[in-house]
Amino acid sequence: MMEEPFRPAATPQDWPAIAASLAARGHALDLAEPPRQFAGGLANLNYRVRLDGAPAVFRRPPPGPLAHGASDMVREAKVLAALHPVFPLAPRLLAFCPDASVIGVPFQLLEWRPGLAVAGELPPGLGAQAHRWMLPALVGALAALHRLDPAGVGLGDLGRAEGFAARQLSGWARRAHAAFADEAPPALSPLLARLEATLPPDVPARLLHMDPKFDNLLVDPSAATATALIDWDMATRGPPTFDLAVLLSYWIEPGDPPATHALQAVPSLAPGWPGRAAVVAAYAAAAGQRPPHLGWHLALARLRLATAWMQLYRLWQRGSLEGARYSGFARLAGAILAQALDQFGEEP
Repeated sequence: MMEEPFRPAATPQDWPAIAASLAARGHALDLAEPPRQFAGGLANLNYRVRLDGAPAVFRRPPPGPLAHGASDMVREAKVLAALHPVFPLAPRLLAFCPDASVIGVPFQLLEWRPGLAVAGELPPGLGAQAHRWMLPALVGALAALHRLDPAGVGLGDLGRAEGFAARQLSGWARRAHAAFADEAPPALSPLLARLEATLPPDVPARLLHMDPKFDNLLVDPSAATATALIDWDMATRGPPTFDLAVLLSYWIEPGDPPATHALQAVPSLAPGWPGRAAVVAAYAAAAGQRPPHLGWHLALARLRLATAWMQLYRLWQRGSLEGARYSGFARLAGAILAQALDQFGEEP
């Protein structure tokens, strides 16, 4: 098992106030062992702490104004409380504080799971053939999630399944206009028009993770297996094809426009890694179905990704996020929009 990377200088928290709130809920936060902030993640803040004598994860939204629907600790707590008993990769919810008066935002404590989160570059120790088990682990987790009956696990009221495509498009169009403002790339308006003109019909809704990628799937390279699927703050109900499309929106291939190669959200540019069509085929095999048609959903997922990256860029501009990596997010967002328009309707 590889050790998780921690930030050398953690974003400070009011740990005494957090400990007092947890004590009122019957939990003991051990501050003799200093909390350590995980290095991964682009928005939410996560710390390894010791709760009730065992390692746990403290999780809270980033400081400053939040993008609509993002970093929803209330939603995530509800989802994890329902999912953990029936979906083994969902960490157990240990404690939840909805009271924003404690530290300014709701927060939660989750079961700590050992594992490695992989982003755009394969870390040392993972060979070039790691995709042979990492890809089946991820799409297998998605297929297992999508097989669950939302009502049967107590999540039949999660989000609004009816009109999913129209509502998602309307919401992301509004957020895109707000995020890009007067810096909207040329592809934005025609992309929105094409999405609006080709809305797909509703299909039976299943549970969606809404951000499936390898840095949200903790893995144990020594056992070639997954240990947890994390980051459930955007989970909802909708068409399973959209979850798969979200993964593919991150999946950059060598032949894609060079400006998109800076995304580096999954290691799809690593030598020998399969392309998007292979991801679709692997999901179909895990789900026991024919490969789904993803054209419209992939274009929407790319709109969503570009907008989210622009929102992160705005947070960085305001000083709410730290790190030089955010400085190029505006240019990358424009490149993703252009790719969405150029490849609109194409199957992976």
